[in-house]
Amino acid sequence: MTNESSPKPLTHIQFIQIQKSYSKNGFGIFNQTKSPNIILNNAEIQLKGGECRLLTGKNGSGKSTLLRILAGLLKPNSAIVNTGLESLTWKKANKLIRQNIMYLYQEPYMFDGTVKRNLAYAVRDGKSDYQIEQALKWANLEHRTNTSAKCLSGGERQRVALAQAWLKQPSVLLLDEPTANMDEESRQSTEDLLRKFKDSGTALLIASHDINHFHQTMDKHLLLENGLIIDISNEDSFKKDNEKIQAYDNISIFPKQNNLTHEN
Repeated sequence: MTNESSPKPLTHIQFIQIQKSYSKNGFGIFNQTKSPNIILNNAEIQLKGGECRLLTGKNGSGKSTLLRILAGLLKPNSAIVNTGLESLTWKKANKLIRQNIMYLYQEPYMFDGTVKRNLAYAVRDGKSDYQIEQALKWANLEHRTNTSAKCLSGGERQRVALAQAWLKQPSVLLLDEPTANMDEESRQSTEDLLRKFKDSGTALLIASHDINHFHQTMDKHLLLENGLIIDISNEDSFKKDNEKIQAYDNISIFPKQNNLTHEN
């Protein structure tokens, strides 16, 4: 079911010239003044409504840092935001970013109280009980309506967070390892909801270590490496085609011939 709220104001947003670096002082505390450790180096990313980008990269490559910058939660050294109508510095665009982009943490925080109350806490703009009930139905959480949210499984907590996002209707949804430590059933339920967001026109960016998941959802595969964001979607297609060719080559319509040694 589709949420019939106001239309999304952004159909795409682009971040360019993203710079972020840290350095350690003598106490091991990060600052931005000495011996910079470059996390993002002139990185660039475009997010479009109705499309899903999968972002992968090694531990420490800066995936969570990037998501927090895109969500307006972490100040970069510099960045330009292009909405299609105007180009703004990250600082000037921050209000617009926060109004349109929602960031879901790997482990969603649950307030004390029931699942329904958690949805009410998260949505403070006059949403009715009916809309909250529809969100519960959308996320297949009706049977958990009056359950204490802190007693939910990891997969159920993620669905509560997605139900909150469904109520808020962001233009862009950023997700940090949304299926980490889930069993197959919970992972599939979460992916199904993400595809619903995509089908409704939401732009998705999913950061994950697991490149074997999300292939049915993603439109592009991005790799964060050495501070840059690289589109490796074509490489994925090449690898898949190559695997198919190799699998086909291993199938023969002819009976195998024994390697016999003939002596003269």
